[in-house]
Amino acid sequence: MKIKFKRLDHVQVCIPIGKEAEARGFYCDLLQLEEIEKPAYLQKNGGFWLKIANIQLHIGMEASNCISKRHPAFEIEDLEHTKAFLQRNNIRIKEDPPIPGFQRFSFYDPFDNRIELLEAE
Repeated sequence: MKIKFKRLDHVQVCIPIGKEAEARGFYCDLLQLEEIEKPAYLQKNGGFWLKIANIQLHIGMEASNCISKRHPAFEIEDLEHTKAFLQRNNIRIKEDPPIPGFQRFSFYDPFDNRIELLEAE
């Protein structure tokens, strides 16, 4: 099966916990990126989302001693079929809650890199 990638949706980078104001100073003030609304149920995790060109840049917060949340996210076609294909091939899947307008899940490559896939509802 060939996964039908449509576009890059967003990239998430991470900052240390407690550095949100410094990150806003860099990304919003210095680079002048536009902050966009983050879904309410994700706001408890800290961080913020930005518009950059025709994609989003998600600034997440994480402790230095955990598995990183950094990842790219790709919009694809036929999300459920793709998930079934990956599962049949013993690829580790992470269930992600939907975000407004999208269903999604993540999977991990053999090197523990997280890759998110999403499809518009």
